[in-house]
Amino acid sequence: MRRPTLDDSLHVESLDLPFTPFTLPTSEQPLVSVIIPVHGKVAYTLACLRSIARNAPTASFEVIVVDDASPDNSVERLSQVQGLRILRNDRNLGFIGTSNTGATAARGDFLLFLNNDTQVTPNWLDGLLACFNDRKDCGIAGSRLVYPDGRLQEAGGLVFADGNCWTSGRFEQRDTPAWRYRREVDYVSGASLMIRRDVFRSVGGFDQRYAPAYYEDTDLAFAMRQLGLKVYYEPSSTVIHCEGISAGTDLHSGMKRHQVTNQAVFSAKWESALRSQPPEGTSLLRALRWRRRGRILVVDSMTPEPTRDSGSLRLTAILRLLDEQGWSVSFLPDDGRATDDEIRALGELGVEVLCRPWVSDLPHWLRAHGHELHAVILCRHTVAGQYASLVRKLSPRARLLFDTVDLHFLREQRAAELSGSASMARQAQASRKSELALIEQCDVTFVVSPHEQALLASELPQAKIELLSNIHDVFGCRYPYSGRRDLVFIGGYGHPPNVDAIRWIATDIVPALRARLPEVVVNVVGDIPDAARKELSGPGLVFCGRVPDLAPIMEHALASLAPLRFGAGVKGKINMAMSYGVPVIATDTAVEGMQLRPGTDVLVAEDPDGFAAAAARLASHEGLWMTLSRNGLRNVDEHFSSRAAAATLRRVLD
Repeated sequence: MRRPTLDDSLHVESLDLPFTPFTLPTSEQPLVSVIIPVHGKVAYTLACLRSIARNAPTASFEVIVVDDASPDNSVERLSQVQGLRILRNDRNLGFIGTSNTGATAARGDFLLFLNNDTQVTPNWLDGLLACFNDRKDCGIAGSRLVYPDGRLQEAGGLVFADGNCWTSGRFEQRDTPAWRYRREVDYVSGASLMIRRDVFRSVGGFDQRYAPAYYEDTDLAFAMRQLGLKVYYEPSSTVIHCEGISAGTDLHSGMKRHQVTNQAVFSAKWESALRSQPPEGTSLLRALRWRRRGRILVVDSMTPEPTRDSGSLRLTAILRLLDEQGWSVSFLPDDGRATDDEIRALGELGVEVLCRPWVSDLPHWLRAHGHELHAVILCRHTVAGQYASLVRKLSPRARLLFDTVDLHFLREQRAAELSGSASMARQAQASRKSELALIEQCDVTFVVSPHEQALLASELPQAKIELLSNIHDVFGCRYPYSGRRDLVFIGGYGHPPNVDAIRWIATDIVPALRARLPEVVVNVVGDIPDAARKELSGPGLVFCGRVPDLAPIMEHALASLAPLRFGAGVKGKINMAMSYGVPVIATDTAVEGMQLRPGTDVLVAEDPDGFAAAAARLASHEGLWMTLSRNGLRNVDEHFSSRAAAATLRRVLD
């Protein structure tokens, strides 16, 4: 195998710095206790502590160094580091006894065992905590370990049926997509391992039968699964590890010799559990996904970014559900682009992102991996039209699923009717022909509204059409009616129906609103080009741009506007507003397929005066506002929560 180009971008603390005292920003009431066993090698320990001081986490923490009868001046030097707790063993106990001693003295709710020959990087501790916060079944979380030259050392470990262990990813480029997503693994190295203190104590700590060291971390991982918990590799936490400094690398001498004898001890203890592990000789690619039900590829035009648009929010939720249902999920953006933040965000969902420069395009990837796939989901007709036939050829065993997102031809048809354009009408007819042909070609087609499902059922009675609508968390109404005044429109300029709606708001609806409510303001949330802002700006209209969190706006909004005059599908802007308990004023087109009752769940208006009258009613009628707020929340919970989407995915993929 060709060695990857060396990467020197990591900040590595020098071992040769003259010692000067320094301070660790620790806490007397820590959430996390960092436990560092040491036996000599004080230069490495000091470099580790300096890296912690440089990259102090957000969470409160303490650092406990347990000196295992060091033969050098470790204690003398370390006693000059402020904020450090130092414990001393009277005699050499080895890694296991020393780690257990530190755990007994720990005050934090979490324990983080850290080798003294490591150096931490930004997010090293907070990333592991995030794994516990996101995954309620997390028993252990372990860091991505890299060599000082930047190459990957370990991305979680594999255990085979004979008890033999294998560290995955060794010598790979650390940012290769295969190693950048959170996933369940057989074990993680004790060089950087986090566990809840009470859970660690409940299993008796590291098992002394492996003393002085080796296989204790693997044994602990199997103990977690016996409790019904899981072990996760967490790539957002990166730790530099000078492997071999503390124990050497020769399996026949020194500490390393225990690795061979302890394999037999481990195999005897976990004989029953090992029967479900990959047999010896299983390929590494298969072993890496041994705990997953199968592999699913999802392709969309670009990487989803939930604050950008409703489609991104929905797709992100679908990816999360696929991971929760036990699938190994890979996502490929057709434009090849994904930022580090986007890769990290999808990685937290357990999703591997296949983007440039690591993956050139879908055809090349399918030729190498198409045979591994259980299903392929192609999102939008522009993507499905390019690749449906290719998927059939290169991945013949995979189920081919077409996610329409919304029916493109239906949106184009309505835009043509609004404009009276003959050319747009011809384009809509061409789109209809190609979209229906795609639906016939695929095993299953997803639509977002009952209206579209009924429409396609009449057009293509033999096709399998499933409802997979918008997916929203229900945030609830956290602020009362009193004091609410302004209105909001959610949507950016990247979607033609939004462009028309924003222009209609600026030119006609805002003047009508301010004739009745002179102080009212409409806040437009979403990406709007500078030219459009300058053209449309005026009294009563505020362009907020894209915001990371809608809550501050929604929690004080009187109502949300959805003045859409054409379009298709289910409107995420309506779902999002209702998920915060904000009443919605919308056109008939906007509420189509949303299972909303006018006057009870939503107010419907078709012209500027109608929008103004509805807003005025809400501004003066608390009872009406409360009714719409409650019913909107109920609608999202009943029709657009994760439950319905999860049931559809299970039905289709099982």
